[in-house]
Amino acid sequence: MSMTLAPRRTTLAAIALTGVGALALAACSSGGDTSASDTASDSGSTDETATTSDEFTYLGQTQNTTIIGTLESLETGACAAAADGTPLVSDAIDGTTWDQQLQVLAGNDALSNMSMAAGTPSLMQDFIDAGLVVDLSDVLAEYGVEDSVLPAAAATLEQLYQTDDLYALPTEYNIEGFWYNEELFAEAGVEVPTTWDELVDAAATLDAAGIQPFVAAGGDGWPVTRLVGNYILRDLGSDALQKVADGEASLTDPEYVAGADAVAALGEAGYFGAAAGSIDYDTAMNQFLTGGGAMFYMGSWALANFNDEEQNQIGVDNIGYFAFPEVSGGAGSIDEVPANAGIPVMFTTSSYSDDIGEWIACIAQNYGDVALAESGQVTGFTITETPADQSDLTTLVQDEIANATGSVLWFEAAFTSEGTTVSQTNGGGLASGNLTGEEFMQLVQDANEG
Repeated sequence: MSMTLAPRRTTLAAIALTGVGALALAACSSGGDTSASDTASDSGSTDETATTSDEFTYLGQTQNTTIIGTLESLETGACAAAADGTPLVSDAIDGTTWDQQLQVLAGNDALSNMSMAAGTPSLMQDFIDAGLVVDLSDVLAEYGVEDSVLPAAAATLEQLYQTDDLYALPTEYNIEGFWYNEELFAEAGVEVPTTWDELVDAAATLDAAGIQPFVAAGGDGWPVTRLVGNYILRDLGSDALQKVADGEASLTDPEYVAGADAVAALGEAGYFGAAAGSIDYDTAMNQFLTGGGAMFYMGSWALANFNDEEQNQIGVDNIGYFAFPEVSGGAGSIDEVPANAGIPVMFTTSSYSDDIGEWIACIAQNYGDVALAESGQVTGFTITETPADQSDLTTLVQDEIANATGSVLWFEAAFTSEGTTVSQTNGGGLASGNLTGEEFMQLVQDANEG
């Protein structure tokens, strides 16, 4: 099944130039990428006659052990045939400068067969345009396993990278929404809200009952900016933030500022609790799981914490979920699920071969089952075996993913790296009431334009 992977417009030289400034930060190995048969031209296309590889190399971040652990299980289990003659060889580097290090590796044609994808969507788009990344739609179709990736996950990745094809595999697939403490809702007599106005009313009722309405890691910023983005998408429609990225709208336009104002109003009312702008992720998670707040906006990756009896003092059966509510009269729909692919993985064209194709096909077919069974990880792959001890909350998430009719991305998904940094640095100011919506949006818009 030799494949010719078509070159695209950005060149290797352009990627290399981008990475020059990161050389001092990125003294790292290539992950042992020693595929013997394939050679790459500057266009990124592969040698059509290359059909074998000596190794299947994977490069990940030291902070993530789930992917390599799952791959190692596959190598000795479901993917043993693919690994025969093409064994897994892995390497890991620190993730704090991941994108810079990937740029250097790409510029030196030293990417591993498989690696965690770029963290910044725009950089991943550069890799795709340079022909550095395998079009997995073609690979999965050739091997007859295209149905192994859930449609919602594929659509999210295609939307994220602005392509019509699949260029990464979803080792995670996370829906986002509000997780809530059912006992605290019952204590305050609060019903699950379906509109933003109902959400605000619920928060006021909880607060009056002496219950903190929202738990949020304001110190990390993004759990707060997610609320801003979702309000805008519910109010203005699913393409609202892409219009900002395309220059057709500005975050400082009144209809966009309204989204930040709505979240700032919650902060001004004290609904995120004291010192909301300084609480980090782990503290917020612990606060929710010990009964310190009623609602917690978070992605479904938190299932690992919810399903851990030592961490979860309120009980997994006491946690409910509801979608980010509609904005009355808004153009968006509550059926459009905020989602992300967590940690996608990409495959390089320069060392693609039939052996690598077999690995890719086997991963697509089996990764989801192994990751779920061994790590409790919900992925963007189809599941054929459900663990006997799986919690109802995990099943709920799987059903939400399977039944999703559409998805939307997070606030900063189409922003520049500077815009993302400024947004997340200042997001906590909305939760603490220290920034107005207008002030916040001006800061982010200026950073995106700079």
